[in-house]
Amino acid sequence: MLDIRFLREDFKILEDSLMKRGTKLNFNLQDLVSLDQKLKQLRAEISSLRESQNKLSKEISLLKKEKKDASELVEKSRKIGDEISRLSESERGLDSQFKTMWYQLPNILLPDVPFGTDETQNVVVNYFGEPKDFDFEVMPHWDFGKKLGLLDIERAGKVTGSRFSFHVGLGARLVRALLNFMMDLHKADGFIELWPPYLVNEASMYGTGQLPKFRDELFKCADDPYFLIPTAEVPVTNFFRDEILSDDSLPIRFCAYSACFRREAGSYGKDVRGIIRQHQFDKVELVVFCRPEESLNELNFITEQAQKVLKKLKLPYRVIELCSGDLGFGSAKTYDIEVYMAYSKNYREISSCSNFTDFQARRANIRYKPKGGKTRYVHTLNGSGLAIGRTLAAIYEYYQDKDGNLIIPEVLIPYIGLERIESPKC
Repeated sequence: MLDIRFLREDFKILEDSLMKRGTKLNFNLQDLVSLDQKLKQLRAEISSLRESQNKLSKEISLLKKEKKDASELVEKSRKIGDEISRLSESERGLDSQFKTMWYQLPNILLPDVPFGTDETQNVVVNYFGEPKDFDFEVMPHWDFGKKLGLLDIERAGKVTGSRFSFHVGLGARLVRALLNFMMDLHKADGFIELWPPYLVNEASMYGTGQLPKFRDELFKCADDPYFLIPTAEVPVTNFFRDEILSDDSLPIRFCAYSACFRREAGSYGKDVRGIIRQHQFDKVELVVFCRPEESLNELNFITEQAQKVLKKLKLPYRVIELCSGDLGFGSAKTYDIEVYMAYSKNYREISSCSNFTDFQARRANIRYKPKGGKTRYVHTLNGSGLAIGRTLAAIYEYYQDKDGNLIIPEVLIPYIGLERIESPKC
């Protein structure tokens, strides 16, 4: 949710940000301005009437103490009360209209976000590692995982449906190895571990910005007021909802593993094979709460932290900065990290690190108290550290050898107790 000053004082900044994003609203911004003015006027009237009613109440009390007739003032107070009720009902209706529009506005872009209309205009920041040349034909991760008995997508399709998978035997152990490796790495660098709930209420989804805009992309329980989380960002960010943090506690950095659940509405025909795009997947998430003046440094920090995982796994990758037209709804600035996929010889997103400024904090009402100052909203950031399924897919393709074996990345050997997984002899 935006600071109301963008509507009342910095309207040009709001207009420019929407234009750069290419945001198409189903209402006119001027209608929002008019609604805001009407609400201000209405609330001022209600406040004035309440003051008059309070004054009358004191006068009535005095008259009754003196055993004098207060009926005229009582009637006047009743009429004022009726008017307050009438105006309050109007105020609730206008406020509902206002919030319906207000919650549709995306975050304000930071000034240095590159302008562009779509993902083709994202900016490559840097590359890490030169992809090695293979002297054999690399198998796609879905075929390789199946051949070694590590991955079973067909049976998952039978048990559940499309875009689900079983990790089997040593494949399941590799998932655990990756999870433990990532969490150990982040904890060693000062992140506090959380194990969050996978179901959250509607207020939590509003807090991080999934609602109301992305309702169709979420799994919702039919008979209970809960949603399955699309990312650990939701429960972890809402950990401090409606709280005031101490200045000394900031920055607070959390790392959390969770399963994630997404309907993938609109993804028909994309990545139909393999484990790149699934309805259920595993991910380690990094979430930061900080002072506003620290958020740019924290964005660089979590982006470096996510890269650290890939560096230790020795997987080639690149970092790109998202242009204005490709930026997420709640983000003010985002870096994506894309890992090299050896079979397709291209780069695929494996982490997205974003600075949400105070957008989520306003929705979730997360503040802090600076020393000697008034309470302020924190800035929130998050990033994947990393998506486990996509990391595993990259490993299956990049670490296979010409004999069909899987070489275990050196950093994972202590976690799985093997240096290789051999191809079945047949």
